[in-house]
Amino acid sequence: MESTAAADPLACFHPVTAEWFRAVFDAPTAPQRLGWPVIARGESALILAPTGTGKTLTAFLWCLDRLMLGDRERGAGTEGTGTKGLGMEGLGTRGVETPGRGCRILYVSPLKALAVDVERNLRSPLAGMANMARRMGVPFHEPTISVRTGDTPQRERARFARNPAEILITTPESLYLLLTSQASEALRTVDTVIIDEIHALVPTKRGAHLALSLERLEALTKRRLQRIGLSATQRPLEEVARFLGGVEKQGLGTEGLGTRREHCGNRRRIQKRKSHLLILAVHRA
Repeated sequence: MESTAAADPLACFHPVTAEWFRAVFDAPTAPQRLGWPVIARGESALILAPTGTGKTLTAFLWCLDRLMLGDRERGAGTEGTGTKGLGMEGLGTRGVETPGRGCRILYVSPLKALAVDVERNLRSPLAGMANMARRMGVPFHEPTISVRTGDTPQRERARFARNPAEILITTPESLYLLLTSQASEALRTVDTVIIDEIHALVPTKRGAHLALSLERLEALTKRRLQRIGLSATQRPLEEVARFLGGVEKQGLGTEGLGTRREHCGNRRRIQKRKSHLLILAVHRA
């Protein structure tokens, strides 16, 4: 399995996703080749790569793959549906939402404008993968997306609390407010957190608030979250990894993520007991 993923980074994806990617891109970038097998295994990862190397798609493509195509055997897909409702609140087809599915993917950006850009940029792979699924005759489900920032209207906030989108794009401050409100129940089903521009958060009070919010989120979900950190300028990597990895509860206290490293090419594994996190560092040639 590992050798297959190394030979073809797209081997871990559904054939629909792989065909869409090959039709749109020449080849996976370095962070995609290194990151996809790790993310597909459910491991947490800290991805350091230059701007323009597709870090955001590295983090999101596996998430879209499993949301759109991974649950098809449970009958959650919608075959031949369009891409209506491509507004700020939902990228999925209206009227075919699956009750009880809940929010699965949480994307956190320190920049409100970047959060809106990511929501907009997700339209292309969602529409492209949906069209490819139709051509291949494969049932699929179009996940819904919500954006929550300080500018989000109250009616959209209430809508998310009633019927959570599967992907939530937000900021550290809005996540904190969500977790301390009745709407926190909407986040109980989250299993993956993507933190963009993580270097801007680590040494700040905003980062301290986010670290607390992530631990609150894990307590709410009662599961170890998959955490994916993205940045082009994160240094020192070990400190950023400790921030991203969070803490492991030991009795009544807590301990930080350990720093024992195993060198594996340009990947370094930081381990602590049952949790581990891979640092994937890609540098310009």
